Amino acid sequence: MFAVRRFRPKSSSFARGNATLQQPPSEKKVKPLKTRRPKISSEYPRTWNRPLAFGVLPAFDEALKVIKEDSVLLKKEVESLKDALKQVEEAPEKDEDLVKVMKEKLSILDVQSEVNFPEVRWKCTNGLADMSKAVDRHIVEKKWRKEGTLDLLMERIHQMNVVPDVLPSLHPSFDLRVVFPEAPSTNTTPSSKSGTKYAQVEPGIYLTAEQTLSAPTLYATVFHTDERLYTLMMVDPDVPDVSNQTYQTYLHWLQPNVRLSATTSSLANLDQHTPYVSPHPQRGTPYHRYVMLLLPQSSEISAPKLSMDERLGFSVRAFMDKYGLDGSVGGGAHMWREVWSEGVSSVYQGTLKCEEPRFGRPPKRDPYADIRQKRRYV
Repeated sequence: MFAVRRFRPKSSSFARGNATLQQPPSEKKVKPLKTRRPKISSEYPRTWNRPLAFGVLPAFDEALKVIKEDSVLLKKEVESLKDALKQVEEAPEKDEDLVKVMKEKLSILDVQSEVNFPEVRWKCTNGLADMSKAVDRHIVEKKWRKEGTLDLLMERIHQMNVVPDVLPSLHPSFDLRVVFPEAPSTNTTPSSKSGTKYAQVEPGIYLTAEQTLSAPTLYATVFHTDERLYTLMMVDPDVPDVSNQTYQTYLHWLQPNVRLSATTSSLANLDQHTPYVSPHPQRGTPYHRYVMLLLPQSSEISAPKLSMDERLGFSVRAFMDKYGLDGSVGGGAHMWREVWSEGVSSVYQGTLKCEEPRFGRPPKRDPYADIRQKRRYV
């Protein structure tokens, strides 16, 4: 059997024959670049859409129906409990214990009435939670406590002996996030993108002195609705103490009376008390731990500002005892590490205005030095 083959002219003759039909390079239409869809955020919010239309999966439709019916029943129970609570509070002999129990149950029912809605969980998962709502606060806090973020922080805190080297105990009650510029890329390929990129710091990782020259941006996800006071503190417990052959603490940052609530995420005006001094691990020393703390206050405190000379030898424990701060009852924490790099020299020259120290291991004693000086054969 023979197959019929269609005649195809050679490429050279085809190009000459169609030369007049081709457009000049300048007149060719350039296809627009496809831009990537922006990520979901408060700047680019989106609304939840059903993953399946009605009737595609009857089981899904029935599940949404059951969730809605359960929510209606719980909201009716919330209203009846509110009426009962009002009567107890207006009674001549008010039972404080009963009022406390009823308020706790009311908050639980309020969360349960909306926690199973897919749109509520979708918003909290994609960073669109409304922290003024109890159900959103519950979901965000549960995610922080149960999905590894708090576990990683506490692992690094205890693994690197921040507890007990800095403070005796620590039990964070909210999520404190630290944002610094990203490290310069080692890729030599030129990129069209310019500008400094910022990234959230994972607890315990290494940063460079160039990244931490300026104060970080701090974000706190707090779960209490009332406004409370906290003391911001950043310390380095690994500064060599030559005279005592040990280590001492350097205070890098201090700001008491920081007001936080569930609707406050970004921390501002943190250089009003003892301004930020960038980390400067000394040459020849092992890695330094930089610990950021937000410790709860019972009331407003009046702590004196510390000069550059007073920062060295700062005692975290003494400060906490003096002003009634306790990390075991809540607060926030973070930490990272640094070693000496070329950028440390600029901190000593520009900020500290002193000579940069250099450390090293002491010379090893030679037990045979005296014997070598004696003549072997006499």
